[in-house]
Amino acid sequence: MRGMKNSSSKPDAASSAAGRGFSWPVRVYYEDTDAGGIVFYANYLKFFERARTEWLRACGVDQRRLAEETGVLFVVRSTALDYRSPARLDDVVTTVSRVEKLGRASVDFVQEAWRDDTLLATGTIRVACVDAAAMRPAPIPDRVHEALQRGPQKDLYAVSTAVQ
Repeated sequence: MRGMKNSSSKPDAASSAAGRGFSWPVRVYYEDTDAGGIVFYANYLKFFERARTEWLRACGVDQRRLAEETGVLFVVRSTALDYRSPARLDDVVTTVSRVEKLGRASVDFVQEAWRDDTLLATGTIRVACVDAAAMRPAPIPDRVHEALQRGPQKDLYAVSTAVQ
């Protein structure tokens, strides 16, 4: 499947409003590869996690402060990945994250990993909001929910702060 192209093209960095896609680049390091010199399949989960974390930051949500101030955490509830083409050492993999559904206590993401115009992997990830002490579902705090509805903001992108 090497070089397989997706019929849709990768969204560009300018289309990072809520629902249209948020891009985050990740360089492939030696530690990310397996004995065959390609990215170990489970590392796509790490790449997607980093992209979701940066998406939250770009929405103005600092997860550490969120936990300290509200007692809630975001945790992965479920994942499904599909691998299309391998990435290799020194590749720059651009992860694109889109919110498919924003609920009161969960967020469903569709994520893609691209190398230039080649789709490498796709994933659907459900992230749940939970009470940190009980590890039970909890509603996403209203201000955070509003920030997630707005999506990433250019002026918030470089700074990681809790929602005011």
